[in-house]
Amino acid sequence: MSGPLRPAPSNWRRAASLVMAAGWPPPPPPPADGFRLLLIQRASNQGFMPMLGVARNDAAALPDDVAFRICAIREAFEEAGVLLLRPRGSPPAARELGRALEPPPGLAAWRARVRRDPRYFLRLCAELDCTPDIWALHDWSNWLTPFLRRPGRRFDTSFYLCCLREPPQSFPDLAEVVGCQWLSPSDAINRFTSKEIWLPPPQFYELRRLDGFSSLSGLHNFCLDRALEGLERWLPITLLTADGMLQLFPGDELYLEDAKFLEHSMSTEKKIEELMKEGKKFHRLVIHDQHLYSIYVTVEAKYKHVYPKSYVVGKSHL
Repeated sequence: MSGPLRPAPSNWRRAASLVMAAGWPPPPPPPADGFRLLLIQRASNQGFMPMLGVARNDAAALPDDVAFRICAIREAFEEAGVLLLRPRGSPPAARELGRALEPPPGLAAWRARVRRDPRYFLRLCAELDCTPDIWALHDWSNWLTPFLRRPGRRFDTSFYLCCLREPPQSFPDLAEVVGCQWLSPSDAINRFTSKEIWLPPPQFYELRRLDGFSSLSGLHNFCLDRALEGLERWLPITLLTADGMLQLFPGDELYLEDAKFLEHSMSTEKKIEELMKEGKKFHRLVIHDQHLYSIYVTVEAKYKHVYPKSYVVGKSHL
C-alpha cells in the first residue's frame, strides 16, 4: 500500500455543477407529484446532458460553500438564462421551494458582459436589487474525476441541487449551450439507453439516485433534513476486466483506499460475471458499452444520504 487515498488539492480543479429540479407548470398534467430536471445540449456534442456545466470559483474572497454556490448560480444564467435570485432583504421562509426570476431586459447584453467578466453578475444583481439565492442550493454530492487511460483535466466537483416550484423558461446561449429541455429522471435514463442522449457515469448514477424520489416535495424535504450531515467525496476507481470496465465507489469490497489509484486503474483477467458471482458487498457501476450501464448497490449510504437501487441491464441487451 502506498498510503491513504487523500488527493492533494492542487491535483484537481475545484468546480461546481448545478442540478435543477422543478415541478410541473400549472395546471400540472399527471403525474402531478413528479418532477423534472433541466438537461442542456452542448455545442460540442449531439446529446443532452443533465446538470449545468462546470463553474470555476471566481469569488475567492468568500468561503467556499458560498463562493461555489454563487458560481453555480452565475453559470445557470450564462448557459441557460435562468436567474436564481431573490429580492434583497427577503430571507427564504422555512422549507420554501425556490423560484427563478424573469430574465432581465437586455438578456443577451448582460450575458455577454458576465461572460467577459464574472463580476458583472453581481452588478446585474445590484441592478435588479436582488441577491443570489444561495439558500436554494443544497449539497448533493462531490465527485473527483477518476484516473482514465487518456489524459485530460480532472475536477473536484461539488454538485448542488435546486428544487424549484415550477420550471423557469430557459434561454440557451447558443454558444456553449444550443438547447435545453426538462425531463423526468426516468425519461432521461430511457433516452440514454435508446441512444438519444449520452450520460457520463456520474450523471447516470445521480439520475438513478434522483429517480428514487417520487415527488418534488419529498426530494426538497430530504435535502433540508440532511443539510447539516455533510458529504463524502468520491474518487471512482476504474477496474478493467477481460470483457469490460467497472467503476468502484467507496464501500465496495474491491474499493481500495490506496493513493496509487489516484493515478492508476485496477485490472483483472476475470470477466464481469465472475466478479459479480464472487462478491457480496457492492457499490459499483458496470460499463457494458457507451449506452449500457448497470449499477449494483448492496451497502448502506453514509451521512443520511441515499444510494440508487440496483439497476441491472438484462442479458438480452448485452
